[in-house]
Amino acid sequence: MTPSVPCTRVVAALRMKQIALDNQSRMIRRLRAKLEIERRELAATREGLETKKIERMKAKKQHAREIHVECHHKLHAHIQEAEDTIQEQHLIIEALVEEKASLLQTIQGLQEDNGAPAPFVDE
Repeated sequence: MTPSVPCTRVVAALRMKQIALDNQSRMIRRLRAKLEIERRELAATREGLETKKIERMKAKKQHAREIHVECHHKLHAHIQEAEDTIQEQHLIIEALVEEKASLLQTIQGLQEDNGAPAPFVDE
């Protein structure tokens, strides 16, 4: 029986090594599957973060546009106000010039009525 004992031991040792290799192979497959799942989750998380970043950038760009439009409207209103003020001042100046001309005519008329020479020269 002695020859079969070493053979049985060798077979048992080989069987144990085969079981250990099978266990390692299963462990490697599980770890690879777990790694693939984690990679997918990471890719999904990264995509979600990029989407949020893009949304924030779009919101920031839209806000900048809104501020630009608001500033444009304020500037346009300020320019319009300045133009209105200039127009009002121009009308006042025209009215004053007309009033001056009218007063000069009145003075000249009064001087002519009194026989005095006209000292004012229309400018």
